[in-house]
Amino acid sequence: MLYDKDIREPLFDFLEEMYGKMRILEEKQMGKSRADIVMVLPDLVAGIEIKSDADTYARLKRQVKDYDQFYDKNYVVAGSSHALHIGEHVPEWWGIITVEQVAGKADFYLLREARPNPLVKLKKKLSILWRPELAHIQELNSMPRYKEKSKLFVIDKIAEKIPGDILSGQISEVLFERDYNEIENVIREFKQTQTSAAGKRRTRRIRKGRRS
Repeated sequence: MLYDKDIREPLFDFLEEMYGKMRILEEKQMGKSRADIVMVLPDLVAGIEIKSDADTYARLKRQVKDYDQFYDKNYVVAGSSHALHIGEHVPEWWGIITVEQVAGKADFYLLREARPNPLVKLKKKLSILWRPELAHIQELNSMPRYKEKSKLFVIDKIAEKIPGDILSGQISEVLFERDYNEIENVIREFKQTQTSAAGKRRTRRIRKGRRS
């Protein structure tokens, strides 16, 4: 029997061999569920759910709905105990990777390649990004900074202004560059810049009011 912990590391090697340039992000929140793995490719972001031999289908229906909102493609990695019936539990556009134990090691097989997810919501996908990462995309496309606006407002504007084919590559680019060791400093600097800009605007409004 293979457990989740037995599957992950060998799976990363299998995916790298299959797709080449890629980045793995683990345990990412998506709606009411959590994605086991998020795989970043140069032109898309894929969600991957692991169903080991020790797992059941109890939460899968809810998880499928959430994956389908956030990611361009989705895969399920199914242990041998699920291999015969997993296709009945995921949509036809989901990819299926089976895994079994061979000579004491996890052995993977691409049973079905994933197709483009027809239900993905661009704004949900953009919500994966941190605010400084959204700001970088705004800069790349010469958009206003909207420093006093909410993250949701910025996401709406990006989705409205930037063509989807261009945006997909840019989302992947910032996720490839994401640095978890530096993100606290990046977010702190971003917030300080926002606070400073807002303070200057308030000062200008006060001075303008006094003159009037």
